Amino acid sequence: NTYRSASGQPGKDYFQNTADYDIKVELDDTNQRIVGSEMITYTNNSPDPLRYLWLQLDQNLFKENSINALSRTGKIENKMTAGQLEGMNAPSSVRSEIVSDKDYGYNIKAVKTASGGALPFTINGTMMRVDLPTVLQTGQSYTFGIDWDFNINAYYGRSGYELFEEDGNYNYFMAHWFPRLCVYDDVNGWQHKQFMGRGEFAVPFGDYKVAITVPADHIVAATGECQNYSKVLSKEQQRRMDKASKSTTPVIIVTQDD
Repeated sequence: NTYRSASGQPGKDYFQNTADYDIKVELDDTNQRIVGSEMITYTNNSPDPLRYLWLQLDQNLFKENSINALSRTGKIENKMTAGQLEGMNAPSSVRSEIVSDKDYGYNIKAVKTASGGALPFTINGTMMRVDLPTVLQTGQSYTFGIDWDFNINAYYGRSGYELFEEDGNYNYFMAHWFPRLCVYDDVNGWQHKQFMGRGEFAVPFGDYKVAITVPADHIVAATGECQNYSKVLSKEQQRRMDKASKSTTPVIIVTQDD
């Protein structure tokens, strides 16, 4: 058709919607918690008028009553470790260590217009629908904000923390850490199937401006282009970074001693 050619190349009417993010996020290392806010500018490049937007709330995978937890199956093997038996009752199919007095998943504190007015929204498992005040026509953009927080799970996979008990340090590996737009395309419309922990989704392309606040003794590794190396790296680490930019072999920026 005019969107997708038989050769697999984009057709003359092929489109991709875009989502640009301005995110401010802080790590609460004392309580293993993430607190964030974001402003999203979504541009409708499709030929369809859009009355609402769908976003992914991947952290809701860890909610006690998530569809992932309620639909799990399992079986008793001839030989099983205590951890495997305990995992059969965990709220997720991923490796987790749940702190019983904590709630997991997103706490959506506000969904708002660019001027601060409330926007209606509906959370359905790992997805959230935001209703727009006016129809978003082809070629138009809409900016809105979300305030949120969540408790970090002890999940040694794509999102969570690991505790090094000898010195009381936590290492955080944070994927799926902010509400993000689903894809809208000519094949499926909104791609808003529930996140079950084993599958991933494409996301719209866009620009990201991200401010990450962590305790002073932490080192942040992230994709993107850092704007303030002079403020977040030591003089020696900056020297190594400069050496790495001119080197054809790997240079360790943050050493084991660091």
